[in-house]
Amino acid sequence: MQQKPLIGIPCDVKQIGHFPFHAVGDKYVAAAAGAAGGVPLLLPSLGDAELIAASLELVDGVLLPGSPSNIEPHHYRAGPSREGTLHDVRRDATTLPLARLAIERGVPLLGICRGFQEINVVMGGTLHQHVQEEPGMLDHREPDTDDLDLMYGEAHDIRLLPGSWIAGWAGGERARVNSIHQQGIRTLGEGLIAEAVADDGLIEAYRVEAARAFAYAVQWHPEWKYWENPLSCKIFEAFGEACRQRRQRRKE
Repeated sequence: MQQKPLIGIPCDVKQIGHFPFHAVGDKYVAAAAGAAGGVPLLLPSLGDAELIAASLELVDGVLLPGSPSNIEPHHYRAGPSREGTLHDVRRDATTLPLARLAIERGVPLLGICRGFQEINVVMGGTLHQHVQEEPGMLDHREPDTDDLDLMYGEAHDIRLLPGSWIAGWAGGERARVNSIHQQGIRTLGEGLIAEAVADDGLIEAYRVEAARAFAYAVQWHPEWKYWENPLSCKIFEAFGEACRQRRQRRKE
């Protein structure tokens, strides 16, 4: 029986009581296992270059998950965040070099929400810190509710650009997605190709053009109840297949 690929998922560092914990949301773990068909492996965010490199020797793919925290803006040459903005210094110190090294080494990479923003920053792009305050832009934040089905419900259309991977996965020119973010791409990083945009022009999906393996990212949350959404399944299936191919090559 073919062994399932190992999918590394870097952790947030969260304060729980008196102690910091390394943690990943269950929905990302579930999607890596169920939709991508892999064995999830949680990677602690220690910011250690040697451990980051060793992690990539171990795994067959990397999933950069979303998070309540935002990338510290000095990483994309912007001014300080507003007071009260949640940051995760140790995640930044881990995921930014991890994403760069994964692309360089041809390790399959999928970024979601914060992960989407991380890859853009790694490639030299910049971010809006508050998209809803930019002229002509929509409010991409989630509704104020504790009902998760409403919070992660379909929020707006995206236009799938001609010739894009996602247009092929969706079999059409438009799709509806959820929207749970207030930061987004201001300038697209070098070597990234936009694949989908919202009606206000905000980039919602891209691929890394010259990557040696699958390297893709989306701003929304396809992991949420992925089994109910054919496009979400296609995204994870494409990522999972790339991870399986890497595992097979490493065994040869």
